[in-house]
Amino acid sequence: MKSTFSTIFYLKRQAVKQDGTTPIMGRITVDGTQTQFSCKLSINAKLWDTKTGRATGRSTAALETNRMLDKIRVKINAHYQEIMDRDNFVTAEKVKNAFSGLEHRQNTLLKIFEKHNEDYEKYFNAGMKSKSSYQKYLTVYKHLKEFLHQRYHLSDIALKELTPAFIKDFDMFLRVDKHCCNNTVWIYTCPLRTMVSIAINNGWLTRDPFHDYEVKKEETLPLCLDKDEIHLLLTTPMRNANQELIRDLYLFCIFTGLAYIDLFNLSEDDLYRSSDGHLWINLARQKTGVVSNIRLLDIPLKLIEKYKDLAPEGKLFPVPSYSVCLYNIQNPIAKRCGITKHLTWHVSRHTMATEICLSNHVPIETVSSILGHKSIKTTQIYAKVTKEKMKHDMENLSLCLENINEYANAVI
Repeated sequence: MKSTFSTIFYLKRQAVKQDGTTPIMGRITVDGTQTQFSCKLSINAKLWDTKTGRATGRSTAALETNRMLDKIRVKINAHYQEIMDRDNFVTAEKVKNAFSGLEHRQNTLLKIFEKHNEDYEKYFNAGMKSKSSYQKYLTVYKHLKEFLHQRYHLSDIALKELTPAFIKDFDMFLRVDKHCCNNTVWIYTCPLRTMVSIAINNGWLTRDPFHDYEVKKEETLPLCLDKDEIHLLLTTPMRNANQELIRDLYLFCIFTGLAYIDLFNLSEDDLYRSSDGHLWINLARQKTGVVSNIRLLDIPLKLIEKYKDLAPEGKLFPVPSYSVCLYNIQNPIAKRCGITKHLTWHVSRHTMATEICLSNHVPIETVSSILGHKSIKTTQIYAKVTKEKMKHDMENLSLCLENINEYANAVI
């Protein structure tokens, strides 16, 4: 049975461009189902006839627009007939995909991304890739899918359509629609670069759409707590047992450097006693797989003892969900302690590196081993924090000395 088929053109009037023209859209209908696409044309709305779906008048702009629309219609009709002859089954989406160059699915962006993520999941399940990296690829895939639907009205895009303008549009989408900071944009464009590299290496893409795009990662010093703020956490009474538990878990991370997920997974099997009688943590970080070796200091030991009968079987602590922990540490606990810094769970890890270790002359190589860093270069950022803190402390000392009469009036 022959299907019903039509193609019409209309203006996207709510998206007027800076030059005053309005984008022209196309709508393909097959058996009552519809799909839209951008014609990549625009025109002054005054020249458009809504009834005919064409430009009116004899101006150069009108004639050229109608000529391009006729070419589009001819191509769409040809694709419709080709699919009907080949498959005996046509959908509006299939016609649009053929017109957009998407019929060969291996040559589309999201299809490549899907295959990459499927392979990456296998590596992750085999313990060869980190969960955080896998989650990053899933997140970027999700953002790309939303971006294509929102900006281009597409379910996928042909590799040949990846242009520098597409990359810049995605950059803007991340910054404006997803409220990503510069460094997050840098992180999220890396997986897209990977997909482009795969396409170029396989000969599916001949030019690099990133060739004139650049986003530099901004160096930011990690936020950490100082001695006074740690003291406030240690000594401020909590309002209830739940807040006390989460405060204690945060302190445990401050004095061990564990990330939240490693604290959540921490079990009795991750502890061992050395020949000198000290208790140590020895575990592979979930993020990187690198082994952390951490001697348990007095405060962490007391916390393990405090919760040993309350944790699930085999676990060291009854750790609530991440969202519950983060909310409580950022809101009631920080406020109750009078801490005004924006706390994240990772701030506890930063604090271990800077205030607990480096400020007390622990060698940076030891700190790197405690934190389970792949490279000591990752750890060196904390050394910059302590240097900045030293500058600040010396500036404060200088101001204090200026206000001490015995020093201020010295004749030298």
